[in-house]
Amino acid sequence: MFIQTESTPNPATLKFLPGQSVLEMGTADFPTAEAAGGSPLAQRLFGVEGVTGVFFGTDFVTVTKADGVEWDHIKPPLLGAIMEHYQSGQPVMAEDHQASSGHAEHEGEDGEIVGQIKELLDSRVRPAVAQDGGDITFHGFERGVVYLHMQGACAGCPSSTLTLKMGIENLLRHYIPEVTEVRPVA
Repeated sequence: MFIQTESTPNPATLKFLPGQSVLEMGTADFPTAEAAGGSPLAQRLFGVEGVTGVFFGTDFVTVTKADGVEWDHIKPPLLGAIMEHYQSGQPVMAEDHQASSGHAEHEGEDGEIVGQIKELLDSRVRPAVAQDGGDITFHGFERGVVYLHMQGACAGCPSSTLTLKMGIENLLRHYIPEVTEVRPVA
């Protein structure tokens, strides 16, 4: 098994490409070790000292490290943990845990606008941020403000505010005049 790595715009996050499927569809975000209970692979990765976050896409794994920890020190055990997991035959996600499609449900009169927002996010935004090892999902829409949840390499990335304001906000405002602002949620 050959696992490739790619840097991301977030210096604290590295993208691992195992060369095979990670999730069949959707994403899975593990912002803490406690959240990793539903994934044998995430548990293994959190077993490496210095890991503070794990995120799965369809064909990649991103790992976020603590400040003060060098990639040179934790990259070899992370590669080993990924390789061990795939050789073990265990599933990436436990049977009782499902990957997320990402977007929050929205009830109410703005349903058509929310549908347009989700469509633009799925077709224009999410594929681009997946290349960087993360995901951005719809969280809510209220009085012209779109609330988005940033995951994986996007969470805590120094350039994420610029991406949200200059990229996504401009895109949504261009196509959907009812959108006035985009804000991140934790």
